[in-house]
Amino acid sequence: MLKSLMVARAKEDLEQEMEEKEEQKEKYLEEKSPPIQTSSMSLEELQTLCQELHAKIDVVDEERYDIEAKVLHNTREIKDLNIKVLDLRGKFKRPNLRRVRVSADAILRSLLGSKHKVSLDLRANLKSVKKEDTEKEKTVEVNDWRKNVEAMSGMEGRKKMFDAAKGPNQ
Repeated sequence: MLKSLMVARAKEDLEQEMEEKEEQKEKYLEEKSPPIQTSSMSLEELQTLCQELHAKIDVVDEERYDIEAKVLHNTREIKDLNIKVLDLRGKFKRPNLRRVRVSADAILRSLLGSKHKVSLDLRANLKSVKKEDTEKEKTVEVNDWRKNVEAMSGMEGRKKMFDAAKGPNQ
């Protein structure tokens, strides 16, 4: 609905602009070329008037032709330049960007300048993990699961598991 109203409004505005242009054109022509009264002129005066008008028409046609030639030349030049730009874009392939490793100190030096001596050791702030702890966790007893299946079956087995899980925390 809104779109159709906007299109209708634009159409009305366009028609109004066309009418205004026509009116301006008529006013301009009335100012530049007043009506000629040929009824009181003799044959020789009419011929000289026609010759003058033809001379003016020739001058205007020459100017129009020159302007059209300039426009055509400029449009061809624009097209050629656009083609050259597209060719240049195609010739030079952009290289793939590589990831560059930069230390935190180098980043701070580049941001703050060489005046500031700021040391940022990120590795010192990390938590250290001892190898002994990880090895202890890995060496958990691995028992045969088939032995525990019969002992843990039924409600008694579940009660044992519940008690075993609850026991160390108490």
